[in-house]
Amino acid sequence: MAKDIGSILFDITPGIEELARECEQNNAIDKELYTRYEVKRGLRDLNGKGVLAGLTNVSDVCATKIVNGESVPCEGNLYYRGYNIKDLVKGFLAAKHPGFEETAYLLLFGELPTKDQLKNFQGMLAERRTLPPNFVRDIIMKAPSRDMMNSITRSILQLYSYDDKADDTSIPNVLRQCLNLISQFPMLMVYGYHAYNYRMGEDLYIYAPKPELSTAENILMMLREDRKYTKLEAKILDMALVLHMDHGGGNNSTFTTHVVTSSGTDTYSTMAAAMASLKGPKHGGANVKVTQMFEDMKTHLTDWEDEDQIRAYLEALLDRKAFDKKGLIYGMGHAVYSISDPRADIFKRFVKQLAREKHHEKEYALYEKVEHMAPEIIGEKRRMYKGVNANVDFYSGLVYSMLDLPPALYTPIFAAARIVGWSAHRLEELRNVDKIIRPAYKALAPHREYINLDDR
Repeated sequence: MAKDIGSILFDITPGIEELARECEQNNAIDKELYTRYEVKRGLRDLNGKGVLAGLTNVSDVCATKIVNGESVPCEGNLYYRGYNIKDLVKGFLAAKHPGFEETAYLLLFGELPTKDQLKNFQGMLAERRTLPPNFVRDIIMKAPSRDMMNSITRSILQLYSYDDKADDTSIPNVLRQCLNLISQFPMLMVYGYHAYNYRMGEDLYIYAPKPELSTAENILMMLREDRKYTKLEAKILDMALVLHMDHGGGNNSTFTTHVVTSSGTDTYSTMAAAMASLKGPKHGGANVKVTQMFEDMKTHLTDWEDEDQIRAYLEALLDRKAFDKKGLIYGMGHAVYSISDPRADIFKRFVKQLAREKHHEKEYALYEKVEHMAPEIIGEKRRMYKGVNANVDFYSGLVYSMLDLPPALYTPIFAAARIVGWSAHRLEELRNVDKIIRPAYKALAPHREYINLDDR
C-alpha cells in the first residue's frame, strides 16, 4: 500500500525519531571543553562582552564607562552615527515631525539631513512604495504563510526575479535596492497579513500607501479596514520604528548581514538571511513572548495589584513551572545593557500616555510592578555576572497590543525598522571589507580509517 505523501513529508515517524536520537548523541559536546579551549560561547566572554569581530560607524551600544582605569556598568546609551538616541528623539518630537525618515537618512548616509534633503528623501521613499505588476496576486496571495516573517522573507527573495541588476553589488545599485526594500517592506508585511486572513475566510482589503503619509502612518492606514488612526498612535509607532532601527554591528541579525554580505551575494539573499535571524524568539520574536507571558500571568492572578501573587508567578517562571517552562522572564535582561536599556526608558514615557488614551492603566501598572520586582527575584534565583533590567521588548509588546496590531505583526514591525540598519551595515561592509567572514571552530572528532560497508 502506497504511503500517504502528507505523512511522509510532515509527520515525525518512528524512523525519524530513531535517527534523531543518534543525531543528538553524536552531536553532543561536553560543555567543559568550551572552557578548556577558551571558546567564547555566543561570541561573548563571561562578563557578557562581545568578541571584537569588526568595526562600524553606523551605531554604538554603550553600557559601561571608565572609572579609575576600570570599566564599570553605567546607564545605557545608544548612538546612531554618533548622535545619542535620546537627543534624536527629543529633536524630532520638538519639531513635531515623524522621526523614521530623518533617522533612516542619518543611518544610511551618515549625516542629519537638511530640510531640503529630508523632503527629497521622503519623496524618494514615497515613489518607491510600489510593487511590480501582479506581485500581490502572483506572489503574496498564493500559498500565504501563517507566519508573517516567513511570508515577507519569501516575498523579498521573489523580488530578486524582478530585478535585472539583482546580482550587481556596486554601491549605487545596492543603495537602490535597499531604498526599494525599505519602502516596500510595510506593503509586504501588511498585504501578507491580509492575504493569510483572507485565506482563513475574512474579508480582503488591500489599500495602496499614500505618498503624503509617513511610514508609520501608512502602516496603520493600510492595516485597518477603516484606515483611521490617532496622532498619538502614529507618533508612538513612529517612535517604535526609530528605537528598533539599529543596535550595533554585533546583534544577531546585523552580524548575519555582515557575514552574508562578505560572501559577495546579492541584496535580496542578504536581507532574507537577516530576516531568518530576526524571526528567532531569542532575537526579534522576544516581544511576542513578553505579550504571551503576560496573558498567561493575568489568567493566574486573581488580583493584578497583589505583589505576593506577582512574586509567586515570577518565581514559578524561573523555576520552569509556569508559562512555557523555559525558566525565563521575557523582556528582562540584555546581552549588553546591565543597568538600563535607553530604548526601554524612552519608550516607557510614551507607553504611559497611550495606556491613558486606550484605558489600559491597570495593565500598564502590572507591567510596572513586574519591571521593578523581576530584577530582585532573578538576583535571588540566579547567579548573575551583571545586572538585569527591562529591555525594549518588555514594553513594545504592550504598545503593539494597545495599538491593536495583531501579534503576527509584532516581529515584522521590528523588521520594518531594522531593515534600515541592515541596509546601512551592508553598504558599510561592501565599502570597507573584501574578505569573507570565517571564524575558527576547533574540530573534536578523532580522525578514523574508513571501514568497508561489508565489514561494519
